[in-house]
Formats: sequence, C-alpha cells, structure tokens
Amino acid sequence: MDADISAAASGSVTPPDSDRKRKVHGMLKLYYGLNEEGKPDQMESLGPCDINGPHFDPEVFLNKLRKECSLAELMDQESCMVKQIRSLDSDMQTLVYENYNKFISATDTIRKMKNDFKKMEDEMDCLSTNMAAITEFSARISGTLQDQHTQITKLSGVHTLLRKLQFLFELPARLNKCLEMQAYAQAVSSHRRARCVLHQYSHMPSFRGIQDDCHAIMDQLAQQLRQKFRDGGSSAKDLSECVELLLQLDEPAEELCDKFLSHAQSRLEADLLGLEAELREPVSASVPVTSVDPASSSASKASAAPADEGPAGSTPSMSSTLLSPSSRTDILEFIDRGCNEFVSSLCLVIASYQELFINRPQEDDLASKNIPQMANGKLHSFVDTLAARYFTLVERRIQEEKGVGDNSLLVRALDRFHRRLQAVSKLLPGSPVPSQGTEIVVRAARERIRQYLVALQSFYLDSLTDVRQALAAPRLTVGGAGVSGAGGLLGGAASVKDVPPSLPDLLTSLSGSILNQIKSVLASVHLFTAKDITFSNKPYFKGEFCSEGVREGLVVSFIKFVCQSSRQFCESAGDRGGTTPPALLLLLSRLCLDYETSTISYILTLTDEQFLVQHHSPVTAVTALCSEAREAAQKLLNHYVKVQGLIISQMLRKSVETRDWVNTIEPRNVRAVMKRVVEDTTSIDVQVGLLYEEGVRKAHSSDSSKRTFSVYSSSRQQARYAPSYTPSAPMDTNLLSNIHKLFSERIDIFSPVEFNKVSVLTGIIKISLKTFLECVRLRTFGRYGLQQIQVDCHYLQMYLWRFVSDENLVHFLLDEIVCSAAHRCLDPAPMEQSVIEVICERG
Repeated sequence: MDADISAAASGSVTPPDSDRKRKVHGMLKLYYGLNEEGKPDQMESLGPCDINGPHFDPEVFLNKLRKECSLAELMDQESCMVKQIRSLDSDMQTLVYENYNKFISATDTIRKMKNDFKKMEDEMDCLSTNMAAITEFSARISGTLQDQHTQITKLSGVHTLLRKLQFLFELPARLNKCLEMQAYAQAVSSHRRARCVLHQYSHMPSFRGIQDDCHAIMDQLAQQLRQKFRDGGSSAKDLSECVELLLQLDEPAEELCDKFLSHAQSRLEADLLGLEAELREPVSASVPVTSVDPASSSASKASAAPADEGPAGSTPSMSSTLLSPSSRTDILEFIDRGCNEFVSSLCLVIASYQELFINRPQEDDLASKNIPQMANGKLHSFVDTLAARYFTLVERRIQEEKGVGDNSLLVRALDRFHRRLQAVSKLLPGSPVPSQGTEIVVRAARERIRQYLVALQSFYLDSLTDVRQALAAPRLTVGGAGVSGAGGLLGGAASVKDVPPSLPDLLTSLSGSILNQIKSVLASVHLFTAKDITFSNKPYFKGEFCSEGVREGLVVSFIKFVCQSSRQFCESAGDRGGTTPPALLLLLSRLCLDYETSTISYILTLTDEQFLVQHHSPVTAVTALCSEAREAAQKLLNHYVKVQGLIISQMLRKSVETRDWVNTIEPRNVRAVMKRVVEDTTSIDVQVGLLYEEGVRKAHSSDSSKRTFSVYSSSRQQARYAPSYTPSAPMDTNLLSNIHKLFSERIDIFSPVEFNKVSVLTGIIKISLKTFLECVRLRTFGRYGLQQIQVDCHYLQMYLWRFVSDENLVHFLLDEIVCSAAHRCLDPAPMEQSVIEVICERG
C-alpha cells in the first residue's frame, strides 16, 4: 500500500505545485528509504537506531534516547516527531485524494474514446465504399473519351493560333486606337509582343504589310514621344514613362541623355543669367562703411578729407578708407536667390535624370547597353560645367564685400551656400562640386581676414595721424567743449585757453581704441566658427583657420605691423629727425613697451581662448613678439633721445657759431640760449615723466649746484698754474689734460638708454653738452669770451645736475668745455668765482 501511494505521488505532480510536490516527494522517499530511481537505497545505515533505516528497532532507539538525552530534549524530540508524523499523514492523504480524482477522470476519458473510435470506424468504411465507386466511374469516362482526346488537343492548338493571327491582323487598328487615346505604354507593349513574329514571317506578303503598317504607326508614336520629351512640360512620372517607352523603341540612350541635359541646361542658364545681371547692375555712389566698433562711429571721418581739415584727435573709423559699392541686393539675398533658383533646379535635374537613366532597373536587352555608366558620366560633366559658372558668379559677388562692417550677412550667406551644396553631394556622390564650394568658403574667410588686417592697419595709421595733429595743434576749448583738436582722444578743458595735449591721455586712448578694435574684429571673425555654422566643423575651420588665419594672419601680423611701422619713424633723415614730433616717438616707445609687458600676452591669450586655437603647426611664440616690441620701443626711445639732443644741440651750435667770441663785451648776465636750454630740458623732463618712471640716481653731493669750474682741468688747482702762465704754459696744460683724460672714465654719448626718465634725460644732456664742447673747440676766444663761457657753464651746472643719473658726468663735460675754451683763448683771464655766482643767481 505504501509503495502504491509513493508511486501515485511520483506521478501526480502538477505544474503549479511542482516545488511543493517535489519537497513532499523527497520526504516520502526519505521515509521509505528509496533512492532517486525509486529503489531501496543500499547505502542506508544498517543500525537499529536509524529511524529512517530498514533495521530500525524502536526499543533500542528509545533506550538510547533515555540514556543520552535529558527530559527536556526527550520532550522536544517527541514534539518534533509528532509534527513530522502529522505532516506526512496530511501530505499522504492529500496525494491519495488527488490521484483518486485523476483515476476517475482517466476512466471516463477512456470510455468516451471507445465510443468515438466506433463511430470513426463506421465513417471510414463508408468513405472507402465511395472512393471505390468514384474510381470505377472515372475509369469508364476515360475509356469513353480516349478516342476524342487527340482531336480536342489539336483543335485547342488551332484555336490558340487563330487568336494570335487575329491579334496580328488587328494590331494596326489597335495601335491607331492607342495612339488616338494616348495610351502609349499599351501600344508599345502590344507592338513588342508581335515584333518578333512579324520579323520572323516578314517574307510573307500579308505579314509584310502588317509589319510596314505597324512600323509607320510606331514611328508616329515615337515622334510624339520625342516631342513630349522635348517640351518637358509633363510631370516627372509622365517624363519617366516617356523615356522608358523611347528606350523600348530602340531610341539611342545617349541621344536621350543629351536632349534631357540640353533642355535642363537652357533653364539653368537662365538662372545664371539672372545672377549675372545682378552683378552687372550699375552701382550707386560709394558710401562709407561703418566701423566695426559702433561706439566709435561718431568719431569716424572720410579718408578723402585732407589731414589738416579733420578733427585733430578724433578716433577714426577702422574702415573709413574701405568703401564698398552698394549693390541692389546684399550678399545674403544674392546667395539665397542662387540657392533657391539655380541650386534647387540643379538638384531637381540631377534627381530626375538619375531616376530616368541611372536608377531605373534595366530589363531584357537594355541591361546589356550599360546605360547607367554612360549616363552617369554625362551627368557629372554637365554638373561640373554649370557649377563652375555658378561658383565664378558667387566669387565675384563675394569679392564685392570689401566693407568690414556687419560680418553676419556674409557668414550667413556662406553658411547657406555651403549647406545647400551638401544636397548635391547626397544626390551625386563623388562629385567635386561640394568640395569646390567649401574651397570658396575657405578663400572668402581668408580674404575676410586680410581685409580686417588692412582695416586694422589703416585704423592704426589714422590714429597716429590724429595723435600727430593733437600734438601739433593744441585744441581751443570753450567751457569744456572741444572746438578743434584732439577732442576725441583727450576730452574738454574747463576754460577758454590752449590746452596742451596730455601724453598719458593720448596713450591711454590710443592703446584702448586699438585694443577695442582688435576685440571687435575678433568678435566679427568668430562668427565663422559659430556652432550653428555648418562649415565651422570642417577641419580647416577647426585648425588652420583659427591658428594660421586668425592668430598668425590677423593678430600676429597686426602686432608685427605696429612694431615695424613704429620703427619706421626712426628712419627719417635730417638733423632734426624729419617731421616726426619727438612726443610721438616717446608715446610710441611707451606703447611698444606696454605691448611687450602685457598687451601682447593678453591679446594672444584672448585669441587662443576665443577660437580654441590648437597649435598643430609652428606658430609665432609670445616671447618672440615681446622681444620685437621691446626692440621697437628701445629703438624709438633711442631715437627720441637723439632727436631731442639734436634740437638742443642745434641751439647751442648756432649760439656758438654766430657770436664773435674774441671781441665780445664783458659778461653781465647769462646768455638767453642757456636759459632756453634749461627750459627745454625741464620741459622734456616733465614730458618724459608723464610716461616713464623716475629711475635710479647716484647720491648727490650737498653742493652740487655750487661747484666751480677752472679754466684748466678740475683735477688741478688754478692758482698752481696762473702765476706761471706763459706761451709755453698751454702746451704743458694740454699735455696734462690729455694725460688726465686717459685715466678718466670714457663717456659713451650715444649709448642706448634705459626705460626711465633719468636715463633719457642723461642721454639728451650728454648729446647737448658734447655738441657744445665740439663747437667750443672750433672757436677762438678772447678774455671776455672765456668769461662768458664760464658764466654759461656755471648756469648749466646749477640746473642740469638734477636731471642726470650721475652729476659728475655733467661736471666733467662742463669742465671740459671751460678747459677747451681756455685752451682756445688768446688772453685766458678767468672770472672770479664769486662774480660768476652773482651773475648766475641774478639770472
């Protein structure tokens, strides 16, 4: 019984309760000592204490428990065994009930199947009887019709042949009717069905006549199709059907391609002529183009105005010298018209042509003619020729955009031009047209950079012209409003007077306006690399345009131009430095120095950050540009010192050469030219101090302004040689003086100056006093001439020592001047020092 229940349990597991049944099944196997195959487990324990083993002995098991377990453990063991027994009994009862229901259901099913099979056997017997009757009846029919089968087959073949002959005889009329109804496809299909038969039996007169009539009708139909194809007024579907029918009528495919392209070319050339007419339209009067910086538009001026008529200090428009012809349409409208008319029509022609001749599936004998390859070659040639003409017109229109005002129209036009050409690349893969269009965009961008560079250079030169005018002609102000002069750069004064231009204001305005123009230009050029511009993702605009175009071609080139043009002011000839104002040289030197210290690094950093410049190719280093700017600043400052020194030297030279030093009167005051020298030196000191720092001086002695000069070298006492002054004495004096010079520190008159006020003034004073010394050496002096030189030198010593880095330098040169005058004096009788001081203090 237990084995039957176990077997029933093993076969009664239902899918929803499979896990629970499997667990119960395992417990029953464990209880009955069965393995996985349902056989008794031979490896089970043979001990009498194994409750699950076959040799279990209850007495032995209970004795063992009583000996080994406590009372609590025995009670727990009893509870556990009771639970297991109840669980097993419940599961076994459930399995019995479930299997009982299934046994009853299986019995009902088997009883029903027996009844169904009995009915099926009756039906199969009936079917077999019917099949036998049908077979017998079919055999009788076949025997009866066996004699007439051959005759029926022959009659059917004759009927088919008569139908074909009827079709051939009715073919001309059928073709005429199709021609009248314009059912060209049906006519061509009918003719193609009969063409081979008519050709095969063309030696028979009747068939020959039908063939001739059909040929005449098909020629007429082909003529109508050609006319329809030539007109081109049909829809794309009708045109495609027309080409297909002509190809089926053995019309040469090459001739059809040529006709299609010729007709399309006439329409496209009309679009090109319309664009060319816009370029040939007469332009109106030139108008000035606004500046890149709108804030400076109020200060712009026309480049044709004379330099002396414009406002002396107004900020010029960057592009006032670049005038653009005003066309009837702007560049964006021109490109839009070209894209909407020519490019759209060209794309439509390409799509239609490809659908007609290239992408159409070739059937029968058309596949052997290799029409797509031939048609594709003709299409490429056609597109390249017309695109070249279109690109020529576009480039001509782009070249007319010479103004550097609003750059957005040009960029949008180029973007639209480039974007629309991408449709050609999708329709016609392998065509060079899109790449040629990209090259036009690249050339336009390069040309735009060149125009911006020229405009920046023009702006810089115009700004320098205004600075020169401001320096040459101080503006007259009334109640703070500038009437003329450098109002744009300086601002107004508060009273009615001539206000001298302020160099710091001029420098700040000049440097600020240049920097603002550079920023404005960079902002305009940055439109070429905007994210919404399609061609900005091209490799050229990601790399070469930003690096070589903007950074090198625009920014670096402009910085080099500033340095080079500034150095050209140092190449002017003439003793007075040409026509360049010395203040301009000083201002430009400070401008170049500021560029070297900060501006160049700022501009290049701004450019690199704004354009994400990646230096794939070698570029100009910041240090190289800074070195060039510092070199220009040094050269300008040296030239400034030379020019100012020559101006003062010219006054001293004329004052020495135009005076009779032998017959002059006894000196009673300081000569006016010496006062002028001190005034000019003081003015230069103030001027240089506005732009440069003070510098380092050596410690001054407490009596710098009271030092005296002897008629001999400062290293000797005058009293030592005066009593023994004889004609031979000067020889000894000259010898001693020359010996003293050998051991004196050499003075380099034209040495480079440092970027500070003291060094600049020292250089100017050295040049001036050296000129004074050389002029004195070329003159002959009398007693009073020598005394006048003494007075003048003492006066210069009183004031010039405070301007130089080392007062000993001024004392040495003035001492040399007095000594040289004494050596050239016919009656060397020096003036008393106290008298000299009284004259100099009296002024």
